Amino acid sequence: MTSKATHPANLAQRLTQQKALLAPGVYDAFSALIAEQAGFEALYLSGASIAYTRLGRSDIGLTTATEVAQTLAHITDRIRVPVIVDADTGFGNALNTQRTVRDFERAGAAMIQIEDQTFPKRCGHLDGKGVVLVSEMQGKLKAALDARHSSNTLILARTDALAVEGLEAALERAEAYLACGVDALFIEALRTPEQMDQACAQFAHRIPLLANMVEGGQTPIQSAHELGERGFRIVIFPGGTARAVAHTLQGYYGSLHAHQTTTPWRYQMLNFDDLNQVIGTPELLAHGKQYDGKS
Repeated sequence: MTSKATHPANLAQRLTQQKALLAPGVYDAFSALIAEQAGFEALYLSGASIAYTRLGRSDIGLTTATEVAQTLAHITDRIRVPVIVDADTGFGNALNTQRTVRDFERAGAAMIQIEDQTFPKRCGHLDGKGVVLVSEMQGKLKAALDARHSSNTLILARTDALAVEGLEAALERAEAYLACGVDALFIEALRTPEQMDQACAQFAHRIPLLANMVEGGQTPIQSAHELGERGFRIVIFPGGTARAVAHTLQGYYGSLHAHQTTTPWRYQMLNFDDLNQVIGTPELLAHGKQYDGKS
C-alpha cells in the first residue's frame, strides 16, 4: 500500500543530471497513479488541467489555492514520485504567496511554480496576458523562498513577458528572478527554436530551465530528448493528459448514446477487475484485514 512519501530532495538531485526530466501533466490522484505506473520520474500538477477537470472551465484564474492544495494532497498521499505544482501567481500578493507556498509544501510539493502575470491570470498560450512589475514579482519570489520550511522544496520562477514585452524583456526578467535565488526558470511560450536556443545559451549552464509543450500552443512541440539536447532540464506536457481524456470521453459517450450499450467499446476499456488491479483494491483490502479484529 502506497503512503504519502514524496521526496523533494530527489528532485534537486535529479536536476543535476544532463538528461532532461520529462514530467507529464496530471490533474488528480487517479491520473497521477497511472502516470507513476507508466514509469515517470516526476509529475506536473497542471493548474489548467485542474480548471478543466474540476470546474469544467477555462484556465483563466478561476481555481483557488485551496482547490490546488487539496488536489495535491490527494496525489501525494497516493504516489511516491516528486510533484511539480503550478501555483499560478501565488494567488495574490507576496503574503498570499507565502501562504500558498506553506500550504503546498505541507501538501507534499517538490517544486512550486510561480508566475509574473497580473491577476486574474490566464493560460500562458492564450492571448491577452498582462505581467506585473519586475519588482513586484521579485518580492513574491523572495517571499516564497522565505516561506518554505525546507530548501529541498524548490521554487520555479515563470515569466510570461515574451507575449507582452518581447523576448529581450523576458530574458531580462528571468535574470532578475534568478538573482532572487530561485531554483529553476520557466520562460513561457517561446515561439521558435531560435528563441529556445537563445534562452538556453543565456541560462542553461547556470540553472535548470523548463520547457512547456502545449499541443496547438505557441511553442514548437519537440521530444524531451530534443529539448534536453538544446539545454532544457525539465520538460512538461501539462495539458496533454486532459486533452487525451477529453478525446476518449467524447468517443465513449458518443458510442454509448448511439448504441445504448458499452459493447462496442469493451475492447477499449478496462473491465471491473482490471481497474481494481490498477488502483490496488486487492492490496487495500488485504491491508485492512489487520484492523478488522478477525486476524
